[in-house]
Amino acid sequence: MKANVGDWVIVRGHQVGEPARKALILEIHGSDGAPPYVVEWDDGHISTYFPAADAVIQAHPVTHPPG
Repeated sequence: MKANVGDWVIVRGHQVGEPARKALILEIHGSDGAPPYVVEWDDGHISTYFPAADAVIQAHPVTHPPG
């Protein structure tokens, strides 16, 4: 799994009806975008995270200023 700062980690719910969790990647501590990641979860807490098979990376779109 590879990511960039600013990407999102989406973790699927483990039980029926359990919502997915979302975390913003703040720092990458592995080489070449690999985990572990320091993330801020949608509830505001910050942690070091090692993604498992239930997680996917949602790339943040790159925007360029006009001109």
